[in-house]
Amino acid sequence: MKQPATWAGYRQSIGDRSSLFAAVHAATGAERALYPGSYLDLAPSTALPSVTYLDMDRRAAKYFADPDAVAADLDGRAQPGAGADVQFVAGDYTAMLPLPDAAFDLLISLYAGPIWDHCQQYVAPGGYLLSNASHGDASIAALDPRLTLTGVVQHASDTAHTGGTYTLSTDELDTYLVPKKPATADADQIRASGKGIAYTREAFAYLFQLDARG
Repeated sequence: MKQPATWAGYRQSIGDRSSLFAAVHAATGAERALYPGSYLDLAPSTALPSVTYLDMDRRAAKYFADPDAVAADLDGRAQPGAGADVQFVAGDYTAMLPLPDAAFDLLISLYAGPIWDHCQQYVAPGGYLLSNASHGDASIAALDPRLTLTGVVQHASDTAHTGGTYTLSTDELDTYLVPKKPATADADQIRASGKGIAYTREAFAYLFQLDARG
């Protein structure tokens, strides 16, 4: 019999990102996160109290509809106070969502597309965006004057396929997000290409903070 799709199984392919979200939570104090394009990645709930996951994939909807499966995957992995509230919204993040504006203090964008373009209204003033440049989201965010780079995430992989370790640094932030070719730093071009631009110094992901005025 085919085994149901769960985070435990998904970790075999992407590794465990728990240390990533532990570092982000320690740096930001975020309590409520929105994770569009999450699929089965339950790692944010090992560090944050409340996470709303969002995906169109029916396997994700089926998994998150089973609280016992979610609880079993979090058992022994969640930090104290984390994982108390796990919500799931089935839908397309490019469409209007049944979520209140400014309801989250962390928006997660990892390998899922231009999430900042479509979901920024859900981030509270002073909240954060965690993004990588895979589909250009971090590159677009870097050009938004309302966002300030507050940290960079580096990833050290390992040979045991556990996901390795993620560390967040606030050092020398002015040396990141510097385009190798300045002309490529054009938001419309980035959106059209669907991928991030090349920088003189790369990171796995970037942590931005939204201006307190929103």
